[in-house]
Amino acid sequence: MNITLNNSVEMPALGFGVVQTPPEQTVDSVVEALRVGYRLIDTAAAYSNEREVGEGIRRSGLDRSEVFVETKIWISDYGYDETLHAFEKSAGKLGVETIDLLLLHQAVPTDFDRTIHAYRALETLLADGRVRAIGVSNFMAEHLDALREHTEIVPAVNQIEVHPYFTQQAVQEANRAQGTVTQAWSPMGGITAYRGSGTSTFEDTTIGEIATAHGRTPAQVMLRWHLQQGRSAIPKSVNPARIAANADVFGFELTGEELARIDALDTGVRGGPEPEDVTREAFWRDIPEA
Repeated sequence: MNITLNNSVEMPALGFGVVQTPPEQTVDSVVEALRVGYRLIDTAAAYSNEREVGEGIRRSGLDRSEVFVETKIWISDYGYDETLHAFEKSAGKLGVETIDLLLLHQAVPTDFDRTIHAYRALETLLADGRVRAIGVSNFMAEHLDALREHTEIVPAVNQIEVHPYFTQQAVQEANRAQGTVTQAWSPMGGITAYRGSGTSTFEDTTIGEIATAHGRTPAQVMLRWHLQQGRSAIPKSVNPARIAANADVFGFELTGEELARIDALDTGVRGGPEPEDVTREAFWRDIPEA
């Protein structure tokens, strides 16, 4: 199942994420994910495992053209020239000449001029054929509006936190309005532990009832919810059984009522950091050379 981006590039709707996956586990996890059918791998400079993602892709035996590679520029490398160099660092670690989808990892509203220059660098990379599509991550509606005022190319993707307990409908609507695909990170709500909420989507009664009705797992139901509503989703796991189960979400369909019941679970509580709190001072990290 593919999604057509706003520049006509085809992207797999379901991807495999490696956030917080230690480098020593990343290679085997990527190999297994590709073995069971994933064709989109999402990583980021800040995850410190781009090199291992590239090695996993090579070990899979698949041709480079068969794997959609997505990564993200960290805020320490924002700025026009800095972001051009950040591409070289990521491409070098991944061992690729072309990156399929390159995103800015955060909006950094306290230093948005630098964000704009970084996005203009992405536009240059796109024009030069070094990347096939460009986009953003963790941008709210007002950040998308501000970006539009100063840049030419509408982001193909906005990767944001979306799961049954936090749906960010306003951002999703802003994405739809400009033809940007919403890609869900933490698509099953694992990030909810970040704020110690004590609740788990995996134990939610509503999701459990829907899963039982379809003979599926709660995780499969949540991923199916994303796909049927037109979102891309990038679940992560290092467990081979879960990697395979998360890929097996195309043999059933949720009803409109079931989709609505899951939508109604939204608590409005963000699991990740507030976008305004992500500043260069607080979140600075050096991204090593390739």
